Amino acid sequence: MGIAETFLKELIDDLKNNRLVLPTLPEVALKVRDAVNDENASTKDIAKVISSDAAISARLLQFANSPLMRASQPIDNLEGAVNRLGMRLVKDTVTSMAMEQMFQATSDVTDRKLREIWDHSSQVAAISHALASQFTKLKPEQAMLAGLVHDIGALPILTKAEDTPELLADETKLDYILLTLHSQIGAAILKTWNFPPELVAVAADHEKLDRDSTETDYVDVVQVANLQSYMDSKHPLAQADWDNIPAFAKLGLAPDVNVIELDQTAKEIEEVKAMLGS
Repeated sequence: MGIAETFLKELIDDLKNNRLVLPTLPEVALKVRDAVNDENASTKDIAKVISSDAAISARLLQFANSPLMRASQPIDNLEGAVNRLGMRLVKDTVTSMAMEQMFQATSDVTDRKLREIWDHSSQVAAISHALASQFTKLKPEQAMLAGLVHDIGALPILTKAEDTPELLADETKLDYILLTLHSQIGAAILKTWNFPPELVAVAADHEKLDRDSTETDYVDVVQVANLQSYMDSKHPLAQADWDNIPAFAKLGLAPDVNVIELDQTAKEIEEVKAMLGS
């Protein structure tokens, strides 16, 4: 049995037997989620929790004042930002902003891989936000978060790979393992984080291109965003027959449309990427 097959078997065994070390959400995201879920918490309390992270505080203020919110009056304090956005939107947005903190590595190979995954996830998140707001009745910020976490299963794979130098030296094998298991592991992570089922489904099913649910959902949005992000590239998903992918029809989009270049979506995509620090 080769190194890739052995590593893959160990990953599957670890996952089945709850031995795989799954990442935890950044502290600020956990605290904001707990505060939002606390019926007695005020906007002032939530603003105080967010203020513990200066970078996220600044980006949340930027978001509250961005064209995405279509607000005429500027806000210069966190409590005002929380009031404008609403607690549920703040929870999703702060979680999205905190995600980048998780993409850290100790080797050059995994650091580069994680950076590539973060950049790709940010792009998919931005496209998902634009698609949800302009082509569906879904919540754009929830779609953005769905785009950010669709490949989250890669994190524990790369963390485990750091202890296997032979695998790091063969990126073709490492990419094969990532492609094979990232969806299954991603779903396990989001379940552990108590994410809603509709987002767990995104991690699990975003590469099942023949999937056809009754209602348009976040999996459809992320599928289209993911494929759009690979348009004109050499990625295997760019070679798929997009004409036969139900998600495009459910969003009312022609498969050959490049949403990144559409006037009504291009600016929104750039706004979201800036908010995420990408």
